[in-house]
Amino acid sequence: MMKMSKSVVLLFCVMLLTFVAACGSTPASNQAAAPNNAPANTPEANAATDTNAEPEAEPAVEQEIVMVKFSEVIRSIFYAPHYVAMQQGFFEEEGLEIDMNTAQGSDKGAAALIAGTADISLVGPETAIYIYNQEGDKKIKIFHQLTMKDGSFLLSREKLDAFEWSDLAGKTIVGWRPGSAPQMVMNSQLLKENVTDVEVITNLAAPAMAGAFTSGQGDFIQLFEPVASTLVKEGVAHYAASMGEAFGTFPETSYVATSDFIGENPEVIQKFVNAVAKGAEWISSATDDEIADALMPFFEGTPKDIIIQSVERYKNQDTWPAVPELTAEGFETLQSVLIENGVLKAEEKIANMEDVVDMSFVNNLK
Repeated sequence: MMKMSKSVVLLFCVMLLTFVAACGSTPASNQAAAPNNAPANTPEANAATDTNAEPEAEPAVEQEIVMVKFSEVIRSIFYAPHYVAMQQGFFEEEGLEIDMNTAQGSDKGAAALIAGTADISLVGPETAIYIYNQEGDKKIKIFHQLTMKDGSFLLSREKLDAFEWSDLAGKTIVGWRPGSAPQMVMNSQLLKENVTDVEVITNLAAPAMAGAFTSGQGDFIQLFEPVASTLVKEGVAHYAASMGEAFGTFPETSYVATSDFIGENPEVIQKFVNAVAKGAEWISSATDDEIADALMPFFEGTPKDIIIQSVERYKNQDTWPAVPELTAEGFETLQSVLIENGVLKAEEKIANMEDVVDMSFVNNLK
């Protein structure tokens, strides 16, 4: 074999290495067109070089969900717009999750606000006046007026051909606790009708009232729906009168929160108001079956026909105002009833309703 000089061998090695490097490399233009080492002329590469390609959409930012601790005074179809707002997802649309409990009394609902165990309560608006006049460190304010009629119905044990308020003379009514809105409406109605010789039982807890009547206590009973229609259907009682229709406009149930919570969480309050307003609007246009289906999860064991009838009764007496606003006239009516029933002294009457009422969130709905 012929021997090669060292210089020839070295030159041959350099040429060989250059050839191998050239064959194994990707042209610079193709390297730029193929990010992440993707081969040229692939969809990935072409997308990177296509200046007309649509930019990738930004990932959707999930709405932060705020938990609201909510206390309702009792469970009743009287508050249907609230349950509808929960079931139909209107609170969720606003970014709120509702943790609901039933207080069984406006006083307990207000106490939960003061103690901080509730953020928002659905109670009688008179509680805001009571707490204001106590001159404590915390005040509560009314920010949404859910109902503008009393929600109770008067039932009789014996069937009456045509009820007259004079039929209550000498009789006993199973009623609500002293100072509560339905008790004051009943008392004011009796005064208006000049019925004075009637006994009203006011020492029973709300859940015990129907059972007491069924067991034989009282000649009449004052109940909310759906309990009222349930007793009628069972043949235990007979429909006598609607307290809402008889007494007229009265701001019976309001959403309230402490002044501190409203001041620190105005966005939460507005979203809450928005959701309930959507619930009321939905009820005004939905079918009976749709409304009943939305409410049934909150009234387990209550037949669908009872729920439909209950909603119809509340609709017929214009329970839920188109604009959920506590007006100056409504506030005057409220304080007049409180004074008439002896739970508010004339000198304690609040002259400036803005001290306990904030309708700015409702006004934003307009």
